[in-house]
Amino acid sequence: MLRKRALYNDMSRYVCCAGYMPCSGRCGESRCPEFCLATEVCLCFGNSVASTRFLLQDEFNIQTTQCDNCIIGFMFCLQQIACIFSIVAMIVGSDELSDASQILSCLSDMVYCSVCACMQTQHKVEMDKRDGKFGPPPVMAIPQVQQMSRLDQPYPPNVGGYPAPAYGQPNYPPQAAGYPPAGYPPAGYPSSGYQR
Repeated sequence: MLRKRALYNDMSRYVCCAGYMPCSGRCGESRCPEFCLATEVCLCFGNSVASTRFLLQDEFNIQTTQCDNCIIGFMFCLQQIACIFSIVAMIVGSDELSDASQILSCLSDMVYCSVCACMQTQHKVEMDKRDGKFGPPPVMAIPQVQQMSRLDQPYPPNVGGYPAPAYGQPNYPPQAAGYPPAGYPPAGYPSSGYQR
């Protein structure tokens, strides 16, 4: 249902796994896209959810956040550890390792289902925004004037009583009368041999 909605309810645009997998376009999707979508969801649920995510990220130019990366990485690591425990338990023949692998496998499946549910909720929210279900989109306006501070300054340039410098100009304090001070440049400067 979410993939169909992501395609603007136009199933003529459907491609298996949204075109992100090697099987895409080779499954006869154009003849019966609804059946192919149902088959994709039943047989390749993880790929189906991930493909819908990629499709929406490409459409809205959304990047995966660091938090999303951590959650997805944790899910993959947990699945790999469960797989390794299962292989070691099979080789060794230990009942304790077999039980531990079953527990890890169950835990990784629970995390996987939770992550898929979270992804699908994100999909729905993005499509609700796209379709205007949160009200009209905000009116574009000119942003307020802002000043940026440089990385090597602890405070923005206008802090400290001096006026804000013009673009590209350093922020020096106002100079007293009689600039440059007497005795500057020192006698003998520039050195002999320097041509003006």
